[in-house]
Amino acid sequence: MCVYTPVAGDVMAYIRDEDKKYLKGEFEKNLKEEVKLLVFTGDNCQYCGVASAIAAEIAELNSLIKFEEQRIDEDLARKYGLSHAPTVVITDGEKYQGRIRYVGLPSGYEFSSLVEDIMDVSKRSAEVSPEVLEKLMRIDKPVIIQVFVTPTCPYCPRAVRTAHRFAILNENITGEMVEAIEFPEWANKWNVMSVPHIVINEDVQFIGAYPDEQYIDYVLQAYEKMR
Repeated sequence: MCVYTPVAGDVMAYIRDEDKKYLKGEFEKNLKEEVKLLVFTGDNCQYCGVASAIAAEIAELNSLIKFEEQRIDEDLARKYGLSHAPTVVITDGEKYQGRIRYVGLPSGYEFSSLVEDIMDVSKRSAEVSPEVLEKLMRIDKPVIIQVFVTPTCPYCPRAVRTAHRFAILNENITGEMVEAIEFPEWANKWNVMSVPHIVINEDVQFIGAYPDEQYIDYVLQAYEKMR
């Protein structure tokens, strides 16, 4: 899987030609239904232009991928509960709403997460074991899983993908990647010292890219505290 790393002052294509060729082949094999890449931008946003450019380049690779730029201070962002720019939302427009999202630039290792999420959302499904799915389906109240990451963390994509797979499978779950370097005040709020650092419902926390079987137990722990 290709890994995109932003380059300061880069005004040309953001995805290398060889990576575009690879991605085009993967999309042709795996995309089933339309996917929307919504990039929410705002004023004085350092990486908004880059986030939109990357999404636009991805959308050019397959007709089932649609790119739209939205404002973080307008109605759709408020509907989705978004407040930070850039935020990239992967959605079908209806079922998933704004529940599968990246707050901050999905660069470095997180670019692979973005690509895999696009394919899962297009398939309208994600893979988990029957045991994990049974636990996942117990959740009938809103749960938000925030995964704090950095672009150079090789373990972070696994934690992000787990949160997003859970969100794909259960409409009560929101999976949110947060780029800790771009939003230091947010990261400091949760004392993020190492990544991936996962915060569930602003209550339960853990650090590490745990297997699904352990990850879902933390999600259930946060859910049980709501009851």
